[in-house]
Amino acid sequence: MTSRRLAARPPAQLRIALARTERKSGRGYKGFTIYAAPDVTLEQDLERRDLTINAIARDESGRLIDPFGGARDLKEGVLRHVSDAFHDDPVRILRVARFAARFGFRIDEGTMALMKSMVDTGEADHLVPERVWQEFSRGLGEDQAELMFDALERCDFRPKLLPELKAIPKGFSGPLPVRFALLCWPVPEADIRALCERLKVPNEERELALLACRGQMLLGASTPGELLALFKRADAFRRPERFGAFLEVARLARPGFNSEKIRRALKAAAAVDAGEIASRASAPAAISALLDQAREQAIAAGLAA
Repeated sequence: MTSRRLAARPPAQLRIALARTERKSGRGYKGFTIYAAPDVTLEQDLERRDLTINAIARDESGRLIDPFGGARDLKEGVLRHVSDAFHDDPVRILRVARFAARFGFRIDEGTMALMKSMVDTGEADHLVPERVWQEFSRGLGEDQAELMFDALERCDFRPKLLPELKAIPKGFSGPLPVRFALLCWPVPEADIRALCERLKVPNEERELALLACRGQMLLGASTPGELLALFKRADAFRRPERFGAFLEVARLARPGFNSEKIRRALKAAAAVDAGEIASRASAPAAISALLDQAREQAIAAGLAA
């Protein structure tokens, strides 16, 4: 007898596993003793699942096996834990919050109380950073990502897991690096570094968040010199795609912000032939100043056009 989740998957993505039970034997994600043998029933296997909507199966004849009312909760849009064994894996707090963001389902009050007790008793302190980022980043990528933060706030987990994030945006859009940088927009650089280190945030997300933090004070640049300083600080000539992502973060963080002037200035400055400038410099030490001068002139001409 095999089990599978009710949600349809393409055949190539089906996952097959032996029915098993788990017994809590220590703190955190790895603190389990697993038992898999022919005498473990499908119902026992389903009982160890996190949520009722994930504890639904079909047998070989196609008969629906739903001992915990998952089909009803799926229809009513409810996220409800299967049993008190939910308490044994703190990652489930994040998973419930992520599912709330993904499906827009409400969290059962009993489940929310259980999540809060996991935070209060310290069980949620034993999370593996990589698994936290895995669940957190997936939730952040959902259309209703703010619902994940609402769930984490309600169970008192946000202040413990994400103490640096005190102001959550009302809406998210764009790729994950843009979303994470938007989340970190009002956060001081030292706190962003601490958050990224604790969650083991990948380089792409970390770098854009730090760039947004450092560069946002220069977004009011208006003169050619100020605009060139912004481009150099943001490494815009070598990494134009990341700079474009930075401008997208700024657009989302500052309603009404218009990046057109900055984009025109960058296009003009980037068109300067650095090789030609270097070839007519009297000494290597003079190249940088000559290049800056030529780029400022190009920016002025580009904005005046």
